[in-house]
Amino acid sequence: MAVEFLKKAEKTPSTGEIETRQVVADMIAEIEADGESSARAYGAKLDGFDGNILVDADTIEAAAAHVPSQLKDDLHFAYDRVRGFAEKQLASVQEFETELSPGLWAGQKLIPLSAAGCYVPGGRYAHVASAIMSIATAKVAGVENVITCSAPSRDHGGIHPAILYTMNLCGADHILALGGVQGIAAMAFGLFTGHKANILVGPGNRFVAEAKRMLFGRVGIDLFAGPTEILIIADKKADPNIVAYDLVGQAEHGPDSPAWLITTSRKLAEDTMVLMQDLIDTLPTLQRNAADAAWRDYGEVLLCDTDEEAAQVSDAYAPEHLQLQTENLDWYVDRLQNYGSLFVGEETTVAFGDKCSGTNHILPTKGAGHYTGGLSVHKFIKIVTTQRATREANRGVAAVTARISRLEGMEGHARTGDIRLKKYFPGESFILQP
Repeated sequence: MAVEFLKKAEKTPSTGEIETRQVVADMIAEIEADGESSARAYGAKLDGFDGNILVDADTIEAAAAHVPSQLKDDLHFAYDRVRGFAEKQLASVQEFETELSPGLWAGQKLIPLSAAGCYVPGGRYAHVASAIMSIATAKVAGVENVITCSAPSRDHGGIHPAILYTMNLCGADHILALGGVQGIAAMAFGLFTGHKANILVGPGNRFVAEAKRMLFGRVGIDLFAGPTEILIIADKKADPNIVAYDLVGQAEHGPDSPAWLITTSRKLAEDTMVLMQDLIDTLPTLQRNAADAAWRDYGEVLLCDTDEEAAQVSDAYAPEHLQLQTENLDWYVDRLQNYGSLFVGEETTVAFGDKCSGTNHILPTKGAGHYTGGLSVHKFIKIVTTQRATREANRGVAAVTARISRLEGMEGHARTGDIRLKKYFPGESFILQP
């Protein structure tokens, strides 16, 4: 077997990481030290906004008047499906208690996090769908304080009205007019709201992703959600027009968004590559510039000999979004293991999941699909365990605990079993050495 690159990326998703880390580290340290004043200063400098950071009810109500009724209907359509999917996810896990052996009971409890910070990108594009994906899912999970933020703009005098309307629709408890690292830091440190986020979620640019990574451990994060990625596996039966449109559709996210095509058909690959630049050139200026850089620097086309080879290469990439446009769809669905979200067949596309079809679009990038899936209702819930035992159950559990503990050299642990055996079964002897 052999893989042939018909187009090789000049850059990788890790390009520029060192510079990004230094910028983000300096900003987080300054905001943590100086608090709200520093966050405000960064907002004024980077977003050109010096208004109120904490958005009030009157501003939210006024924003709704600027959202067309058709868009409101569309947002409700998306909200209903994302919320419905999250509710099904919640129902898939439950509290229980089970008797593992006579008198020994163990169980699990589901405890929602008390505060979540939901980042909603608002710079290059107005990502209303990201507000739905994070905020609605957190509220379904039962999070009491959902804090959300998005970059304000001079044009709108604050957060984009459609984003603000969507944040409120989904049940956000606190809304901050802050973007970028300063928004992430404000939610993590409890600035402006008094509620420190237990978890930070949401997609963003490389600075937002790095800020989440640096804060991980002090707070939880959903996953490493860097620049968006798409990988399409296609064969000779695929339509090159559909393939090209789908690649361009994701490349417009930003100049560092990888777009990869894996195919077993040289003709499909060549036909698709011929179409790409013309499709990019027909986009509006902002989108064209982003997609052009993304395809030039990060785009790849790989020709494989067999379906198995194509699957192996795809699993090695572990793409955020994986589309299948092949004849033997079921084989690929059963075979593939590493991806954030899978789109099966020509009839569905990443954009459906990005906007309104129901599955969450906050997904793992940069190879994180090897070990995690995307944002789900479960990310906002702690699954904790419980245990209880009868005195009679101690006959076995306490003695085994003492023997294993002594084997490990942990005498203090062993004696917690000894004391119970002595109290509950006076006069009886037990083997307490390994």
